Amino acid sequence: MSETATQKHEFQTEVKQLLHLMIHSLYSNKEIFLRELISNASDASDKLAYEALQNEALYEGDGELKIWIEPNEEANTLTIRDNGIGMSQEEVVANLGTIARSGTAEFLKQLSGDEKKDSRLIGQFGVGFYSAFIVADKVEVFTRRAGAPVNEGVYWASEGDGEFELGQQTIEERGTRIVLHLRDDEKEFTNGWRLRELVTKYSDHISLPVMLPKVQEEEEKEAAFEWEQVNKATALWTRNRTDISDEDYQEFYQHISHDFGQALAWSHNRVEGSLDYTSLLYVPEKAPFDLWQRDMAHGLKLYVQRVFIMDEAEQFLPTYLRFVKGVIDSNDLSLNVSREILQNNRTVSSLKTALTKRILSMLDKLSKDKEKYQTFWDAFGSVLKEGPAEDFANREKIAKLFRFASTYTGEATQNVSFTDYIERMKEGQEAIYYLVSDSHQNALGSPHLEVFRKKGIEVLLLSDRVDEWAMSHLQDVDGKKLQDISKGQLDLGELEDEAEKEAQKAADEKLAPLTTRIQELLKDDVAEVRTTHRLTDSPACLVVGEFDLGIQMRQILEASGQQVPDSKPTLEINPDHPLVERLQEEQAEDRVEDLVQVIYEQARLAGGESLKDAAAYVRRINKLLLELSA
Repeated sequence: MSETATQKHEFQTEVKQLLHLMIHSLYSNKEIFLRELISNASDASDKLAYEALQNEALYEGDGELKIWIEPNEEANTLTIRDNGIGMSQEEVVANLGTIARSGTAEFLKQLSGDEKKDSRLIGQFGVGFYSAFIVADKVEVFTRRAGAPVNEGVYWASEGDGEFELGQQTIEERGTRIVLHLRDDEKEFTNGWRLRELVTKYSDHISLPVMLPKVQEEEEKEAAFEWEQVNKATALWTRNRTDISDEDYQEFYQHISHDFGQALAWSHNRVEGSLDYTSLLYVPEKAPFDLWQRDMAHGLKLYVQRVFIMDEAEQFLPTYLRFVKGVIDSNDLSLNVSREILQNNRTVSSLKTALTKRILSMLDKLSKDKEKYQTFWDAFGSVLKEGPAEDFANREKIAKLFRFASTYTGEATQNVSFTDYIERMKEGQEAIYYLVSDSHQNALGSPHLEVFRKKGIEVLLLSDRVDEWAMSHLQDVDGKKLQDISKGQLDLGELEDEAEKEAQKAADEKLAPLTTRIQELLKDDVAEVRTTHRLTDSPACLVVGEFDLGIQMRQILEASGQQVPDSKPTLEINPDHPLVERLQEEQAEDRVEDLVQVIYEQARLAGGESLKDAAAYVRRINKLLLELSA
């Protein structure tokens, strides 16, 4: 290895902030830096093994892949070395000088300034290499990509102060060597026994040998040290489930996900028969920052006959299960499989079907633990709601996993299932009633709920942005029709008695002249005006056509700049409300117009819509108030 001149470069602004956070936070979790660096080294070796399937010359005569950890007590350094794929200069800049991840801005928005809280966010973001700065005041990287000439090695160094050095260097061995210049108070990480403890704790499952110098007795200090393997080096998913502890499963989850947190649940399964594969699937506890970026890479680690093929193979999971992490090891795919081949492969389609069923079964089992499932639902419920639209075959199973807020509890927490609702349905009730709104509070205050409160009928309250779209792909659950109470004419079936039906007919006849009058005044805004029995306290409400877009979907389309289909709502008026009675008696035309406009605009506001002319509404209200006080 020869010396070379280097140039100074500035980190991205985001990296500077992350480095500051790494250096000044995470004191209680500082040992995880070793896990992250070993994990990166393991990934580099996996990538070399895959590329070497097509080009064996990349091994450069050395196909025995290992990771070496070398402490130097005198120099107070710790070196982590691998003979994996290595990096070119462009890859070093891309991987170590920037954060090539679109969730960066979102991550930085979440930073609160509270170091303890912020440190927990790092695990959700996944910034493994930078964790080296928790214990080191300087980090050096020596790397050469497999197959590149020895004079195209790369040197990178930084003290975590906003700059890094970069230069070309002659490096004989392929792979990457990272030298940590430890802080004065981090000498424990040069202790051989301590390093063994950490490798066993965090990286025992790494599927290639992790080597450490053999701990020498005092009289052996002068002798050259020997390397010894300190981990099992067996792929965890290939081991018998009875031999794997929960701690082992959690450590492996952290390895493949780069998450500092825990997994909520996992499923380890070996299948032999028409399909021959092993899967190890995890449901995380917390959502990553890029969860809603559907074009971001996601998926499982793919191995074929225990040989790593690719990270984030999205072909094995439907998009609505993109939060699932894990490994699939198949014996039914060829070793030279590519992303393009996976797209149209029948075996992949069969594996996707089988894995989807297993995940849904795992979630169903998790739902039996209400506290854990609530944690899952709060993190991933909105994503799961994409399921019925994407996966018609499993829509009933997916729907059973949904949770909602409800008038039964009145709380904003989404913890009521369709099964819970059906068990509480009234005798003679044929539909599952729900209401979509832009917020839980607006849903609770909606005039559409009034008759349901009067009759003690439970209504599910939906306020997630995806709710109206998701429910449009569910017609029924367990044979019970789903009905949005803000759409179409309300028919409560057997829940209404004959007297109520007769009263409705009488009101229709009595107020026919008034509804015609209002219809003429609001002809540009509403499709129809009719009396209703759904209101008990409000003078009016707006009802969308049964097959028209609801307010939520219209707002989403408008916000995204898309064209919204033309449709007008129906205005339903409460024949027993004093304002409607006053309107029927009013003779002054200008006052009738003002009252009609106020009633209509109040109905818009109560339904969660904005007013076209808020100032005009205020003027009308003030005018009516002054007339009342005169």
